[in-house]
Amino acid sequence: MSDDVNDIRTKVQALMAQAQADLAQMVSYESVFAPADNPPADCNKMVVWLAKAFTAAGFTDIAVHVTSDKSKTVTGYKKGPPGAPTVLLYFHHDVQPVPNRAEWKTDPWTLTPQNDGRWYGRGAADCKGNIAVHLTAIRALGDNLPVNLKIVGEGSEEQGTGGLEDFVADPSNHDLLAADAILVGDAGNFADGTPTLTTSLRGVANVIVAVDTLEGPMHSGQFGGPSPDALAALISMLATLRDAKGNTTVRGLDNGMTWSGQQYPPDQFRTDARVLDGVDLLGSGTVSDMLWARLAVTVCGIDCPSVDEATPAVQGHARALVSLRIPPGITAEAAQQALMAHLKSVAPWNARVTLTPSASGEPFRTATSGPGYNAMVAAMGAAYGKEVVAMGQGASIPLCNVFQTSFPKAEIMLFGVEEPKALIHAPNESVDPSEIENMAVSLAVFLQKFAKVTG
Repeated sequence: MSDDVNDIRTKVQALMAQAQADLAQMVSYESVFAPADNPPADCNKMVVWLAKAFTAAGFTDIAVHVTSDKSKTVTGYKKGPPGAPTVLLYFHHDVQPVPNRAEWKTDPWTLTPQNDGRWYGRGAADCKGNIAVHLTAIRALGDNLPVNLKIVGEGSEEQGTGGLEDFVADPSNHDLLAADAILVGDAGNFADGTPTLTTSLRGVANVIVAVDTLEGPMHSGQFGGPSPDALAALISMLATLRDAKGNTTVRGLDNGMTWSGQQYPPDQFRTDARVLDGVDLLGSGTVSDMLWARLAVTVCGIDCPSVDEATPAVQGHARALVSLRIPPGITAEAAQQALMAHLKSVAPWNARVTLTPSASGEPFRTATSGPGYNAMVAAMGAAYGKEVVAMGQGASIPLCNVFQTSFPKAEIMLFGVEEPKALIHAPNESVDPSEIENMAVSLAVFLQKFAKVTG
């Protein structure tokens, strides 16, 4: 480890108590953005806290912008030396809701250290832990910031309502956000302690499919048999979206791609995904193929009577939300159209089928060459003392494509503290504080290296 990295490490370690205090304050804000309602007061409190924290870290021109979906985006600027490159740091400050509080072992809105060494709380990793990384790295560099630094903090990422996408795409905001490198702090390592850059994101194409066969539910004893069951029709249609091995099978879409980067051991995936003993993994490819390089269909919800409220009736109406994850190389529009055509073609009994396009987002692939990527690989390798690996991410971040379109010359890199054990979006979300430390060291060292190779 070089003297520069050792120096940064010492400074970051001295700042970890403040990082924990910052994260505790952020987690205490229930900043769940609800686009159908007025944003809760805690969303505003979170924005005020961010403005104060980054101002104290030396940022000027801190501004709060109300975007098209009524969420609030925070921007700011910290000037570096003359002629230095510019780096934009992205994060989001909204979090997932907590609908199943009884499943939490700790108060989700109180950052709680546990005996396993992790800090628990909603947003501890996604994405407030990454905000702590940014602040800690900036504080470690102090007055020796080697680049011009900008921030953009989104207020509605978890809802996918597009407020920041519209803001970034607006040419009038390009001077505010333009940078040589854009660091998206909303990802995570392949595993604890394994430095990882995310180089590929699957997109998403959602469709709502509704099936109607009767004017209403009819008594199954009196009419069952010849009466066309809408729920049974829907189930049969959904069953055609996978073959016997579990491969996604949407007519007209290729699903034989492979992943050449980091391989995901099946046993590790079973543990990370909490697969029950004896239950098979899906697909005929490797876990990495299935997770990062291929299509993946999920039935996210079905509207039909619940078991507890069911009556002996043939259902005349049923509908489902079908989500199709799509790898780079397939557009969201093509995938959505193919999914709708497939479902229409397999409908039985001349049932009436209504197909409604829902949310969609394009897949994304980063460049894995260039001074920024190489500097980040070197910085993360030095911080972790290990070789950096590249992996894909099954989730979608539509904003990355908007960044790429709006700033085609900028290098875009995805990193963060959201490794598998973090259980983002689930009960008992947590962050490993060593990930905050190592990522903060990585970021600070990256800024130093990037300034040297581009300044």
